[in-house]
Amino acid sequence: MATRSTAEKREDAAKREDAMEQHAVKPKLKPEPVSRLRMNEDGGLDRLIYERVRLGIMSALATNEELTFNELKALFDVSDGNLGAHARKLEEAGYIACAKSFEARRPKSRYRITQVGRKALLKYLEHIEAVIKATRRN
Repeated sequence: MATRSTAEKREDAAKREDAMEQHAVKPKLKPEPVSRLRMNEDGGLDRLIYERVRLGIMSALATNEELTFNELKALFDVSDGNLGAHARKLEEAGYIACAKSFEARRPKSRYRITQVGRKALLKYLEHIEAVIKATRRN
């Protein structure tokens, strides 16, 4: 069997790199815009708030000036990753704000509801109340 030259090996390596680049998932440079209020066709139900943990976070923050990550975690008995993912979605939508700091060399995240978040929560609750009233009438 004949040995390949260094030039041939380099050419093959370059072809492999090109093929890998074509199939690689390229990261998005800008996050996709998130609409402020996520309504379904009837204009009432905000699907972002609908999920149990996110509705809990929004409700807890609506009745408290601010809560820490650990306080929210204890309220809903969820894992760090689960709570972090839900909080991040609400933060990206502008519904909650997070202030991060350090206390005794430990990270501390404090969350509060925004005006946009409060309006979205009130609109969601109004929709749910209307559904309940309609159900009771029938």
